[in-house]
Amino acid sequence: MSDDHTHVQDFFGARAANWDARFPDDGPAYASAVAELGLREGDAVLDAGCGTGRALPALRSAVGPGGTVLGADLTPEMLAAAAAAGRDNSGQLLLADVARLPLRDRSLDAVFAAGLIAHLPQPGANLRELARVVRPGGRLALFHPIGRAALAARQGRQITDDDLRAEPNLRPLLAGSGWLMTTYVDEDNRFLALAVRQD
Repeated sequence: MSDDHTHVQDFFGARAANWDARFPDDGPAYASAVAELGLREGDAVLDAGCGTGRALPALRSAVGPGGTVLGADLTPEMLAAAAAAGRDNSGQLLLADVARLPLRDRSLDAVFAAGLIAHLPQPGANLRELARVVRPGGRLALFHPIGRAALAARQGRQITDDDLRAEPNLRPLLAGSGWLMTTYVDEDNRFLALAVRQD
């Protein structure tokens, strides 16, 4: 395992038990972002870097009982917290690295990824891996329950021009990884970039 992976596991593993309690009001923001993903009954969707699985109930509601909901995360403690919260009832939890997903090519209709992009060690290659498992015309949502400026303020830092989530950086990054960005929203109360898988 790389140092990047170990760092991510250590960071989130230490915070897993109290993660939901730190952000108790994010539920409606997750549900709203999932609604914008445009899922249909019976779709197959992955929550990439699912953490404690806060998006899984909304994803299950969107695809219905006949759909497939997967939640993949690198951190066992996060998946344990998701199961303890009962969110494994909404989707199958996978201990997996989004850089090497145990899924067939073009097997999904969509990927939802909350707070993931800042933790990707190789963003271009990692976004290509997400594209690999999504059918052409399928969708990707990159989401965060607060915008870039609000997040930077929370963390006591300034936004810089090299921020991957800045639109001038994110649009070409997605394009080079098999995605066409269709929506970009960066407001105090949410960040949401939607993209469509190209052929």
